[in-house]
Amino acid sequence: MNKKSINYKNPGSSSKTRFERVHTEIFDDKKNAELLIATEIKKLIVKNNKKNKTTVLGLATGSSPLGIYKNLIDFHKNEKVSFKNVVTFNLDEYYGLKKDHKQSYHMFMNQNLFNDIDIKKDNIHIPDGTIDKKHIYKYCVEYEKKIEYYGGIDIQILGIGKNGHIGFNEPGSNLNSITRLVKLDYQTRKDARPDFNGIKNVPTSALTMGIKTILNSKRIILIAWGDGKSEAVRKAVELRKNIKIPASLLQSHNNTTFILDNSSSALLTRISQPWQVGQLKLDNEMINRSIHWLSNKTKKPILRLTEQDYNQNNLSDLLVDKSHYDLNVTVFNKLQRTITGWPGGKPNADDTYRPERKKPKKKRVIIFSPHPDDDVVSMGGTFDRLVSQGHEVHVAYQTSGNIAVSNEEVLKFVELYEDFFDESSNFIKELKNLLSDKKKIVKDNRVRKLASLIREKESLAATRFIGLDDSNVHFLGLPFYETGEIKKNKPGLEDLKIMCDLIKSIKPHQIFAAGDLADPHGTHKVCIDLLFNSLKQLKKIDFMKDCWVWLYRGAWHEWESYEIDMAVPLSPEQVLKKRRSIFYHQSQNNNVMFQGDDEREFWQRVEERNRAIAINYNELGMADYQAMETFKRYYF
Repeated sequence: MNKKSINYKNPGSSSKTRFERVHTEIFDDKKNAELLIATEIKKLIVKNNKKNKTTVLGLATGSSPLGIYKNLIDFHKNEKVSFKNVVTFNLDEYYGLKKDHKQSYHMFMNQNLFNDIDIKKDNIHIPDGTIDKKHIYKYCVEYEKKIEYYGGIDIQILGIGKNGHIGFNEPGSNLNSITRLVKLDYQTRKDARPDFNGIKNVPTSALTMGIKTILNSKRIILIAWGDGKSEAVRKAVELRKNIKIPASLLQSHNNTTFILDNSSSALLTRISQPWQVGQLKLDNEMINRSIHWLSNKTKKPILRLTEQDYNQNNLSDLLVDKSHYDLNVTVFNKLQRTITGWPGGKPNADDTYRPERKKPKKKRVIIFSPHPDDDVVSMGGTFDRLVSQGHEVHVAYQTSGNIAVSNEEVLKFVELYEDFFDESSNFIKELKNLLSDKKKIVKDNRVRKLASLIREKESLAATRFIGLDDSNVHFLGLPFYETGEIKKNKPGLEDLKIMCDLIKSIKPHQIFAAGDLADPHGTHKVCIDLLFNSLKQLKKIDFMKDCWVWLYRGAWHEWESYEIDMAVPLSPEQVLKKRRSIFYHQSQNNNVMFQGDDEREFWQRVEERNRAIAINYNELGMADYQAMETFKRYYF
């Protein structure tokens, strides 16, 4: 196979820089990347089929390769590509899971690829997680021999863990390691806990191909999508080879490509600091971004940056047309003008440099909240300001959030009902029995309805505390979410219609929506895509010409200072009020089911992040506020 045989035609950013130690390609749209990878695999299969030659594929599991497998299935069904001469070897399997366990990789591969192609069952090789420990060494040696028997792996697909693991080769894995039983790193088990309904249920060990086994492949393609992989990608691509970052060991392979999207590549130097790798593109956005970076790097307020600071940090190109003083003042003024205590616009004031319009004085506002607490968690202070300043505020909770209510929490209400009404009915007994297993996600419709009601009543308590009338609170219950499982359905026309109908009924001047795409189970991404699609569908209607869209973050991460278009300061009293509004969501306090990587409770993390933004603004040269909530305007 030819080295780096993917045919990349303007995929996005593909130039290798002096900072990158492995061939790396960045795509604006991961669907294009998935199609190109699948096409490379298809071409090899077709080529080998003509020679009656076997194609050997190394396959990965998880969400990252799903698009590739879907394309391969399409090639088989629509182009009659045969997989009869294909032999596959999977990277790994959880130890202790039977093949029919719904989280086993045997089940995953059958459901997402093998059941839909004509591969021979004897040609499928996936490590067996049920092998007795006393036979594991022999079994692993045999697995290696099978790979050698078929001439080695032609194309190996890899994902990457947040700790840099490939397969289940955790940090510290030996460069010469082969297929073996390994102990799973805590981070790996933590990342898997949503699939197993809690970390206690995640297996502690796994069978995995070794680093040496992977490096013996003729071609390696590592794929990574999303913000959560960006730090691991940066370390693997830009730092020296290190067994503490197993993916970095791929640098020694002469036919490896990292395939990334914009989010997973965000921390690479050529993306985060492009001025370090060549001539800077001198548009206003890049100038603003680079000067924020320079201020943070030199630990100087923007107005104190000197010509020497620019020259010593690869930003001398900015000084060709403007002096450092002019640049400083321009960027300082832009940042200062993002600050407002009037998120709905300040009546009877000059709004030339304000982030929001002064008219109309009373605006109709929709706050879209993916889950029934994102509104107060991410923009509770701004929410309070909008209400207290007289705007007509509506809150729309896009999903029920019922999957995040633990069995123990639902059981409390069942037992309360039982004791209050002295109930001993079969209905109550059935519910108590269903809820007795704390580990299990109960799909029973009655339990899910109770969980939904718990979150509804908590939301109403919080919005009443802020001062909103119940009639302005909308529980959309988008159907895509209602699977009773962590895995959701794809959003459909009914979801879109519900969103559009609400917007048309309110005719908002402002829409606030969650632009925080790092939530650990993807609901935010679905919800914001539904909003964007709604805006496309409605944009030609007259009232939409007066509608501005503001994206908030906060539950998982924040906007960078150079991205912010509106910053709303919070006083110490408003911070405390926001905290209290979060506390009304009692089912989500103390041991949240889907915490993500941040172990702090939501009120703690947002307070510290809101304070950190205020500190950063102060360090850049602004006034010292207690805290800030920030927004980026979305143009449609």
